[in-house]
Amino acid sequence: MVEALVREFNGRYRIAPLVIATQARVALGDQIGHALGVKTLLVIIGERPGLSVTDSLGIYLTHLPAPGLTDAERNCISNIHPPDGLDYRTAAATAAALISEARKLGRSGVALKDNSRNKVVAGGVLSVE
Repeated sequence: MVEALVREFNGRYRIAPLVIATQARVALGDQIGHALGVKTLLVIIGERPGLSVTDSLGIYLTHLPAPGLTDAERNCISNIHPPDGLDYRTAAATAAALISEARKLGRSGVALKDNSRNKVVAGGVLSVE
């Protein structure tokens, strides 16, 4: 997943040092991102044991991470587990699109919508691939 993200970013974003944490929660990223002074944070988390797809990943995006943020201030790209779920390349492209839009909007979470897989078709109707 990290390799796909680096390839998708193609030098557009600096990659902060990777942090590997066990038994952690998504909000740990807010503390780390704030301490590092990052503009936009991605936290990649493996699914908890006992769920239906144990090898699935989720990417949580927070723009301007800071202690005390809520889940409503994050976006999640979930169900990343090829070949049955989202593939790494598509997840990375979605993350890059969300980062770009979060930086334009100045925030993430419920105000930020994923339109990365929408396309305009005949008659101006949007369809999702």
